[in-house]
Amino acid sequence: MLTAFARAFKTPDLRKKLLFTLGIIALFRMGAHIPVPGVDFAAVKQCVASGQKNELLGLVNLFSGGALLQLTIFALGIMPYITSSIILQLLTVVIPRLDALKKEGQAGTAKITQYTRYLTIALAILQGTAIIATASTGALFGGACSGDAVIPNQSIFTIATMVVTMTAGTTVIMWLGELITDRGIGNGMSVLIFTSVAAQFPSALWAIKQSSHGGWLVFFLVIVMGLAMVGLVVFVEQAQRRIPVQYAKRMIGRRAYGGTSTYIPLKVNQAGVIPVIFASSLLYIPALVVQLSGHANDTKGWAFWIQNNLVKSDHWLYMVMYLVLIIFFAFFYVAISFNPEEVADNMKKYGGFIPGIRAGRPTAEYLNYVLTRITWPGSLYLGLIAMVPLVALGLFQVSNNFPFGGTSILIVVGVGLETVKQIESQLQQRNYEGFLR
Repeated sequence: MLTAFARAFKTPDLRKKLLFTLGIIALFRMGAHIPVPGVDFAAVKQCVASGQKNELLGLVNLFSGGALLQLTIFALGIMPYITSSIILQLLTVVIPRLDALKKEGQAGTAKITQYTRYLTIALAILQGTAIIATASTGALFGGACSGDAVIPNQSIFTIATMVVTMTAGTTVIMWLGELITDRGIGNGMSVLIFTSVAAQFPSALWAIKQSSHGGWLVFFLVIVMGLAMVGLVVFVEQAQRRIPVQYAKRMIGRRAYGGTSTYIPLKVNQAGVIPVIFASSLLYIPALVVQLSGHANDTKGWAFWIQNNLVKSDHWLYMVMYLVLIIFFAFFYVAISFNPEEVADNMKKYGGFIPGIRAGRPTAEYLNYVLTRITWPGSLYLGLIAMVPLVALGLFQVSNNFPFGGTSILIVVGVGLETVKQIESQLQQRNYEGFLR
């Protein structure tokens, strides 16, 4: 692997792409430490050190690389873009116009990308306003300090300036991601998400060392568990069921076309990290309702029951609901992202068939049967990965910002594998050995 890295940097055009990507990553991380105008950065640092993180904003803070709780210009991170992409992907199934654009090829994809950008800006304004409002009341830092200490001047002009700055930061992140896609290595948005999540690992590991009762022993146990999780994720993410497809030979004039054999790759984890994100977001709703209703300090009633059972991540009811939601959203996302009828019709149109299966409806039923069978282990695997930080919180009494589990490990390993594959393919085009050989 080290030899492959050396060869990658010896290749002029590949070296230029790698250095460009590293430069964009450095610029992205620099923006995550520049505070928004109107924020007392010294007070923010003190609040972060003494307060407890708001679980409602944990996912946003993860995707911003910790910039959210520091109220920097990149505080929103890439989360508005992710949310808008997911929304448009779901709307494609519902709205015929978007479905038609998706089938138009590159022109339709460019139009959907433009809609995604507009929706990202709208969501950034909405989320920026909500975060500034939460910070102005002190709830962003778990009530460790007052909102007046964090934002001394809470005039309308100052608040508007902060929201505009955060929205502009999200727009710049979108632009940086597209630059990496066009002129660098890998998918730009995925690389920036990878950078944000990986930037949290050192501080999270050190926090575990400081907060846990076992000291270095627990620290090394967490490292060993993390390596085991990485191995499991790599194994499952690479696993796929290959359904053989045979294309009949056709004579057009004096030439024969077709007669080739190929396969349809169905990944075990077809849904990726989306079910974990959906399940986490849905479980945040009860706690959000309690907080917005003003019953957070109740000692009885429905709000008290929700805070005891559906807010604490180490509670058994929370874990069971989390697992059930992940399995449900895994099946839901696979159902809307892979259409067996459409695949069967395309195969029939071009003379393809699965050996032993009749073309048309029997092929669609067979594909749906296989997809359901492999989605079960895929969804259970996602649930297992997501439950690791919750179990670690209960067993080791570490902080709830456990680095090796759930969304973070899936993103880091998945994006890392895809980026390495792209570098490897470019090396192999120049008759070099890749990383994985």
